[in-house]
Amino acid sequence: MNRKHIILFTVLGLIAILSLQTIWLYNTFVLVRNNIYEETNEILDEALTEAIADFSKLGVPEGTAISSGPINDSIPANTYFYEGLWKLGIEISLSDIDSLTNNLLNRAGVESDFFSCWVNPQNGEIYQKSKLQTIAVWGAIKSEIIPVRTDLSLGIQLILTNPYWTIFERMGLLMIATAIMMIMVITCIIYQIKIIIRQDKIAKVREDFSYAMIHDMKTPLSSILACTSLLHSGKTESTPQLKERYFCIIEDETGHLLNLANKVLTISKLESHKLEMAKITFQLKPMVEDLIEKFSAKCAKPLHFTLNLQAEEVHGDEEYLKEAISNLIDNAIKYSYQTVDISISSLNNATHTLIKVHDNGIGISEKDVKHIFEKFERASAFKRSRLGKVAGFGLGLNYVYQVMEAHEGSVTVNSIEKEFSEFTLYIPLKTNDL
Repeated sequence: MNRKHIILFTVLGLIAILSLQTIWLYNTFVLVRNNIYEETNEILDEALTEAIADFSKLGVPEGTAISSGPINDSIPANTYFYEGLWKLGIEISLSDIDSLTNNLLNRAGVESDFFSCWVNPQNGEIYQKSKLQTIAVWGAIKSEIIPVRTDLSLGIQLILTNPYWTIFERMGLLMIATAIMMIMVITCIIYQIKIIIRQDKIAKVREDFSYAMIHDMKTPLSSILACTSLLHSGKTESTPQLKERYFCIIEDETGHLLNLANKVLTISKLESHKLEMAKITFQLKPMVEDLIEKFSAKCAKPLHFTLNLQAEEVHGDEEYLKEAISNLIDNAIKYSYQTVDISISSLNNATHTLIKVHDNGIGISEKDVKHIFEKFERASAFKRSRLGKVAGFGLGLNYVYQVMEAHEGSVTVNSIEKEFSEFTLYIPLKTNDL
């Protein structure tokens, strides 16, 4: 399964989870809203009951009886009572209902603006409000209409205009838990995608590295095998110079394989912090001149070096620093055109010795600059080389990076495609311990 399919199925799974959570929250919202609706009905009924509970306050003459309706009547029994009061000339006050309702809402923990009103029970038309408030387009909760006339021409209703805070407050714990769970799920999915992409990249890097390793080791091994076969056959016994040449080839190719193996082993030790640097103060010029002589002798391209060593001494591990600079020179030659110009300079600032290796090669793109110090990066990109097949495992620059890390220094690169590359090594100056 490729990366696109993994991301697609992950996104679809995330959408499914979000959909289920949305449905769950919506159903909970509806349930809480219905509970508040039931509480509103009970509060209005209780407010009406309390409003007419004391006959003496209503001005009902002592001994007055108000008859109820017939048994099994569809009209509520209290409606006959409300209508009886009306016939006696006693009106139920909306302001009294509001006052009682406010106390009951506070007791029930329902926070909302509200008003009571006279309405038509048959079509819901509002005749009179207790307050000059508008009804929200969305979210308002209307209680059931309690009829106060037996002909159902008038009823009373309680309307909560903005019960949102109460709804969300009652859903608060659930919403917080849902938010935390969704953040965890999304974080885990993103982390999972990153791991899958990284594993996919590692698999490709390993495949490319294996191919590059086999390709680069095949040539020296073939040379060693061919030379040993000729020497074993005895055909070179009569030509000592040719025999010596074959021995030199075997020695060089064996040394090349050994250097590759040591480089891999050294990087592994540096990454695990098992390799200690033997730091000394040494002269930079002899080391650089030795490298110039070595590369000038074996380079197949026209090669020219320019030196500007203002800092003559360096404090560090001479062997590993020499190999690091050697890798930079080797890359400069590999990734250059027909004529190679390399400038090596050094200087001191307040805290570091700077060694710069500048070349006139193909340069490095801004995109690749971010990854060139990663292990096997050369192996993962060698097929894209504009100079054809270039030998190497992609360990050289990572080796430089690890050596500078071990020196508690750093390495930077400045490059423009098709123009130049310049690598700068920052090596800490020697400090005198007090």
